[in-house]
Amino acid sequence: MIKKIIRRILGTKQQNSDHTKAVVLSAKEHRINPKLVSSNAIRVTSTLQDAGFKAFLVGGAVRDLLLDIKPKDFDIATNATPEQVKKLFRRAFIIGRRFQIVHVMFGQDLLEVTTFRGTSTDDAPKDEHGRVLRDNTFGEQHEDALRRDFSINAMYYDPATQTVLDYHNGMTDIRNRTLRIIGVPEARYREDPVRLLRVVRFAAKLNFTIAPDTRAPIAVMAPLINNVPAARVFDEMLKLLLSGHALACLQELRKEGLHHGLLPLLDVVLEQPLGEKFVRLALASTDERVKLGKPVSPGFLFASLLWHQALEKWKAYQAAGEYPIPALHLAADDVLHTQTDQLALQRKIASDMRDIWAMQPRFERRVGKSPYKMLEHPRMRAGYDFLLLRCASGEIDAELGEWWTAFMEGDGDEREALLAQKPAPTNQGPAKKRPRRRRKASGSNAGGSDNNKPTSESSE
Repeated sequence: MIKKIIRRILGTKQQNSDHTKAVVLSAKEHRINPKLVSSNAIRVTSTLQDAGFKAFLVGGAVRDLLLDIKPKDFDIATNATPEQVKKLFRRAFIIGRRFQIVHVMFGQDLLEVTTFRGTSTDDAPKDEHGRVLRDNTFGEQHEDALRRDFSINAMYYDPATQTVLDYHNGMTDIRNRTLRIIGVPEARYREDPVRLLRVVRFAAKLNFTIAPDTRAPIAVMAPLINNVPAARVFDEMLKLLLSGHALACLQELRKEGLHHGLLPLLDVVLEQPLGEKFVRLALASTDERVKLGKPVSPGFLFASLLWHQALEKWKAYQAAGEYPIPALHLAADDVLHTQTDQLALQRKIASDMRDIWAMQPRFERRVGKSPYKMLEHPRMRAGYDFLLLRCASGEIDAELGEWWTAFMEGDGDEREALLAQKPAPTNQGPAKKRPRRRRKASGSNAGGSDNNKPTSESSE
């Protein structure tokens, strides 16, 4: 009894050198709150167990439960094959190329069920850099644990018995708040370079320290990210940015030298006073919304991260003689073309980014019917929030944001009074508009102001 207490205090109980056998933790030892477990997850595990199969919650769900955090997603691991799993549930779909998994649906709730993976074979298809392309080898539970990326993600929880199986001293690492990769770090990163991003995300999200041997190869192996399909990199970046700790994650990315090629010039943006403040405000706002359970638009997020690249190009095009709005569209084309190649931005996200950016010069027009037309824009709220970020960062005068806030909240008379005000000049400072060529004409009114004043309405 005394030895148990000492081991618990010192966190040494979980030192397990035989990774083919699990350390079994009772409910009193792991202290998982059963109320945090999804009823649908319990339904899946119990259905599989009733059919004679093993079934456990696994991965991030168990990790979060051990940290007393309610998991967002619940993954299940079983010794049933994908076809056997599919037969047990009415709405189940087999997906995946590299490794087949089953999606089980209960209404809008999606649970991912995977078959225990076996030890990776040498003849599994790989690219020239060692990245595994396809591997549908099934195996035993201890082999599945060995295939997991980090020790804290390699534990299995059985809701029926309320026990946790720990093969790689994950509980010790959780108690020590340490992130440790399973196996030889260099080999594991080479198998799947996305793990380089995952280690950063988990360290920032959980406020864990990366173990020295896990951290050491990251900077050297960072270029392997370039060999990963852009869609996978984008998915991982989106998880990182929507983790609720986006700013900490990006700082960790830069610290480990992983930002190059993911968000080009992001390191430069973060070193510019206005750019850094703008990005920090945007990420802080995103983190706050995630923590409050509010929805976050990926389009708004990426529009914020890449705005100062678009802004720099916008000013350059205007300096070359383009009108403001066409210049902004050209700048957006340049930035989105680069990012589509690097991050495989989805068409919907890119479209939302264009809309948000294109609205910004239109906020300058505070006369006539233009403000009323803006209120009808389907992306008005996103564009307005983006405008407030620009004001808060000092990019433009705060008066513009205050005017639009009053206009949106005001009634008819208040709005008309605002329109009657003479707008204060902004400090945006774009290049001067290119004057139109005057037409030669007889009479004192030749070349009058109406003929010489370009309008952004006509260029839009």
